[in-house]
Amino acid sequence: MVRLDCSGVAFGSQLDERHLFEWAMQIPGVLRWEQDIFIVKSLNLSQASLRDLLALFSRYQISMSQLAQFRNARNEAWFAAPRMYWHAKVFG
Repeated sequence: MVRLDCSGVAFGSQLDERHLFEWAMQIPGVLRWEQDIFIVKSLNLSQASLRDLLALFSRYQISMSQLAQFRNARNEAWFAAPRMYWHAKVFG
């Protein structure tokens, strides 16, 4: 299991906070939320799931560098591409 730290998120309202959790739980591979941690089933996420995590982390300004661990031979052509909006935030 993979643990993704989501602490320090500044929410605009209680509904905003609820939306983060509800959206995350709809992403295939996300198993549960434990306090400020998303628990993800494995490092082998589908492209759609990884893109959803990228969007979610970007929207809520959660540290995206922890998503670099999902890079693998199957996804590096698009995930690690320097032209992607997330590249600098994920890979430095």
